Amino acid sequence: MKTLTTCLGQTLMALTLLLAAGMAPAAHHEAKKDIVETAVDAGTFTTLVAAVQAAELVDTLKGTGPFTLFAPTDGAFARLPAGTVDNLLRPENKDQLVAILTYHVVAGNIMAADAIKLDSATTVQGGTVSIQTQNGNVKVNDATVLMADLEASNGVIHIIDRVLMP
Repeated sequence: MKTLTTCLGQTLMALTLLLAAGMAPAAHHEAKKDIVETAVDAGTFTTLVAAVQAAELVDTLKGTGPFTLFAPTDGAFARLPAGTVDNLLRPENKDQLVAILTYHVVAGNIMAADAIKLDSATTVQGGTVSIQTQNGNVKVNDATVLMADLEASNGVIHIIDRVLMP
């Protein structure tokens, strides 16, 4: 009986500490958002999200995956020549937009620790991106990874500073 009482006391103490620390067990069971939802919530991918919508790729990127998305920030899109984004978003340029966007996606879940061991990856578009580590920075083609391993329920996002062109 003393052992049961001691065990229950220790369990209650542990649960109290977890709750006080904001680490209730239920918090660990929250579902992660998919790649599209994660990108929308980040707030720095409004141009990318608009392009994904215009290219009708939302359902694909909400799919099972897993996918690795090299996601250019709004600043990356702003670096393109004037008028480029508006031109790509026109319905008549949908095929070109799809090609550019799918060039940012690799089938599979490539975390940063895996990426630094690679020298290239084949994209969903069919092309190949080079992956290099220079001075502690991971580069995908000419883009620098600003933040790696933003996990989603169906893959991972690596935030990059340039739009990749096939």
